[in-house]
Amino acid sequence: MKKEERVNIYVGHLSNEVTEEDLRKAFGEFGQVASVKIITDRYTGVSRGFGFVEMPSKGDAESAISGLNGTEFMGQSLTVNEARPRSDDRRGGMRGSGGASRRRSW
Repeated sequence: MKKEERVNIYVGHLSNEVTEEDLRKAFGEFGQVASVKIITDRYTGVSRGFGFVEMPSKGDAESAISGLNGTEFMGQSLTVNEARPRSDDRRGGMRGSGGASRRRSW
């Protein structure tokens, strides 16, 4: 029997007041929750307005996604969908360089 793979779920448009325990309770209504992580600014510690919930059952995860996507949660309309794998290029290319050369000019 093949072991089910955990499903990582993206949760967006989170109010700054939402805690990881709040998300755990909301998703727990649809099944077992393996982990919850709200992403915060590394300097200020303030929520960036999104997070991830990991559920061990694909069926429970799909139920949670369809049951919570677009619903109001603590004053915000949630965006909930299966998380996409993280890109290998974390720097985002040459964005913000304005096409200027990176050569030193002193």
